[in-house]
Amino acid sequence: MTQPTPDLAIILVSWNTRTMLLACLAALPAALSDLDAEIWVVDNGSHDGSVAAVAHHFPAVHIIANAENRGFAAANNQALQASSGRYALLLNSDTIPYPGSIAQLVRFADSQPRAGLVGGLLLNPDGSFQYSFANFPSLSSEILSASGLGERLIFRGFPSYPPQRSQHTRQVDVIPGACMLARRSAFSEVGMLDEAYFMYSEEPDWCLRMQRAGWQIWYVPAARIMHYGGESTRQVKVAMVEALYRSKVRFFRKHYRRLYATIFCTSLWKILWLRWIVRSSILRQHIGPPMGWRKLWGEAIK
Repeated sequence: MTQPTPDLAIILVSWNTRTMLLACLAALPAALSDLDAEIWVVDNGSHDGSVAAVAHHFPAVHIIANAENRGFAAANNQALQASSGRYALLLNSDTIPYPGSIAQLVRFADSQPRAGLVGGLLLNPDGSFQYSFANFPSLSSEILSASGLGERLIFRGFPSYPPQRSQHTRQVDVIPGACMLARRSAFSEVGMLDEAYFMYSEEPDWCLRMQRAGWQIWYVPAARIMHYGGESTRQVKVAMVEALYRSKVRFFRKHYRRLYATIFCTSLWKILWLRWIVRSSILRQHIGPPMGWRKLWGEAIK
């Protein structure tokens, strides 16, 4: 007898986040309400016993155990390909979805047939606001962000939107991958996440491709998700900072003219070195020098 297609597949990518991963899985039944869902965990070569713990405590969960860290996009794509359901929810392993939150996202997507991606309101562990959507990256916004001037001159959390402008359901440009509901028919049309991004910028890339294909990106603050943030990336902070900036350069090269990527690359490199000189010489904060020019330039000229 053929099994009915579930409402959605929930995909959690994990790298050494065992405790939080188990807590997230435990919160899913209440967040789903009466939805029918299949759950997938893609482990990126963890060495903290995550795979064994999930298999023991949640035997119904589908597990893909990678021998190495394949990155965010590639790992999610593995489960996107293997799963079924009208929707797929990309959910960080360091999140705790509130009761009914995932059901709200699906109900909203059902009411908006052109909604390709839908995100909710992210909250810090203390319940305070966490920035949950942004505009597409631009040269000015990225330079202001990299220099730190955006947060000082405009608002903390720039280039995302502040709390007072994040209270209502609205169409947006970019939602974060911490909680991203994707319509299967939409990503079947535009393609899955770009695996050339190991980490970072795959979300704005996906959102931009969706929007250019005529799909909408929505933000629904009634769906609340607690997000610790950075639990995997802080384990290899220097490598992740380099991945962040390489991905940003790649985004500009891919979606705009190569000249944009070159200008951004040159500006970014100068900003990073200036910040390092100020911190080292004036503030006497002993941090390593920023990534070399060749690493950034290699992304700009590909």
